[in-house]
Amino acid sequence: MSANPIEMQNFTLMDEDEIQQRIVAAKAVLGDRLIILGHHYQREETFRHADVAGDSLKLSRSAANSKAEFIVFCGVHFMAEVADIVSRPEQIAILPDLAAGCSMADMANLANVERAWRELSEVLEPDEQITPMTYINSAADLKAFCGRHGGIVCTSTNARHVLEWAFEKREKVLFFPDQHLGRNTGFSMDIPLEEMVVWDYEQPMGGLTPEQIKNAKMILWKGFCSVHQLFTPEYIDEFTEKYPETNIISHPEASFEVCQKSDYVGSTEYIINTIRDAEPNTRWLVGTELNLVNRLHEQFKHEGKNVHFMSGTVCMCSTMFRIGPSSLLWVLENLVEGNVVNQIKVPADEAEQALLALNRMLDVSP
Repeated sequence: MSANPIEMQNFTLMDEDEIQQRIVAAKAVLGDRLIILGHHYQREETFRHADVAGDSLKLSRSAANSKAEFIVFCGVHFMAEVADIVSRPEQIAILPDLAAGCSMADMANLANVERAWRELSEVLEPDEQITPMTYINSAADLKAFCGRHGGIVCTSTNARHVLEWAFEKREKVLFFPDQHLGRNTGFSMDIPLEEMVVWDYEQPMGGLTPEQIKNAKMILWKGFCSVHQLFTPEYIDEFTEKYPETNIISHPEASFEVCQKSDYVGSTEYIINTIRDAEPNTRWLVGTELNLVNRLHEQFKHEGKNVHFMSGTVCMCSTMFRIGPSSLLWVLENLVEGNVVNQIKVPADEAEQALLALNRMLDVSP
């Protein structure tokens, strides 16, 4: 690295067309030393430069399998951490804007999860009775916690398979940080709602009685995705009254009530594939992030498919939105000059434990 990285402020007032042209030029110079990963929720002016598009785990695995020296992740912080954990030691993971976090991931921090584990030990034997299970939308230290305690990671795609594995190991699951993915997946496996209790991390003992804890099959962390909480069953009713032929499709981070009113529930990739494979001239109301919904509308409108966002309120993932073309260009031109900026590096012991939980997931996933 040279002594003087290029400052970000040099790019903030630059003309948009110039930024786009210079990104293309920098990519050409870096060639196969670089891979740019674009999450589906990214805004279009950044997403268009992605070499690989997908959900967070697919992107990290693509990077690890590439020849690239530099992995530039247009996503959020936990995704770049996963890329660092699963990639080769010589590969460097970079996040163009360090402020690109995830509000849901922030709802479960290591201190609160460790406190919950201690409090649960007053009622149960956690390491014998509870499998800790974290959604991939979580910090690396929580994945490491699961690795240490015989736990596992899941995605929205494989959550059911991972839960089945977890229940084979122990009788209960502590699921964090997203209560909705846990509840929707558990209910699809015929776990009664009353056996899925919510652990409020701001309350002693999660706000639960010893009896509730003992009777629970799943203990769901009180976390959620703010974007997916915009969607309501009332809006679905209003929309289908106007367009009765509508197909309703939702991500399992949406509420239980929304998912129950949906014809299809599944991961981001599932939503994309379902709409792609649908008959022409169909109408879809989609409960997931706005940038993806808009992209699907544009991609399939020539087939007569009408793709609508499941809310009258326009809202996108604000943290994902932080990675704009200017921050991407800043990272790339620094790489051209031999400077690595915004590297994401998970400490070696933490990465090793997190990889245990990730590998358990990969072993049981179809």
